[in-house]
Amino acid sequence: MLSEATLNRECYGHRKRLRERFLKSEFRGFADHEVVELLLTLCIPRRDVKMQAKKLLCRFRDVGGVLDADLDELRGIDGIGEAAATGIKIIKALTELHLKNRAERQCRLDSSDALIKFWENRMRGLKMEIFEVAYLDADLCLLEDGIEEIERGTVNRVHINLRKILELALARHASCLILAHNHPCGDAKPSDVDECLTRKIKVAAAALDITVIDHIIIAKNGKFSFREHGLVL
Repeated sequence: MLSEATLNRECYGHRKRLRERFLKSEFRGFADHEVVELLLTLCIPRRDVKMQAKKLLCRFRDVGGVLDADLDELRGIDGIGEAAATGIKIIKALTELHLKNRAERQCRLDSSDALIKFWENRMRGLKMEIFEVAYLDADLCLLEDGIEEIERGTVNRVHINLRKILELALARHASCLILAHNHPCGDAKPSDVDECLTRKIKVAAAALDITVIDHIIIAKNGKFSFREHGLVL
């Protein structure tokens, strides 16, 4: 039977080899359980975490599933305590923040493909519905601090404050608006309420000489552009 000191040395050596592999080629050549294992080494000191990594993947299927898991679900996995569960959620939030900031540095949002990719990065994996507006100049460049979360709702319902949207547009001297929201539990097809709301915002914005360029809907298994379907003309 191996002594505790021997086990600790082997554990340290394994962690060191994982870090060296990552520093050499990032995650190329890593199996999913090795990716999760490396993440857990940041949260769980001086322990072999291979078994915990495999338990997480068994429960949540893949690395994305582990990152998307709720905090309580993570805590429910044997060997995953508060620190490890919180660490996983920090990594997830940090990744989303990086993707959001990188996307927002795009110079122009002048095509449906660019808009869909932009909001997929922002809304992928959200568990509740949110409604956001992008405020742009006349050249379709995102204004500074140009993304505003207007409302946050339950799983499938959100209340939209039209006055807030227009007041923020005037304060930013925006020439154009892009609307976006997600359907966490449905497909991307707009509801009658979505279409009515879009028309209402378009008419109110036009009265202020502001153009609604598009309304993007992001769902788990699809996306929808009102502009591509001729619904904001």
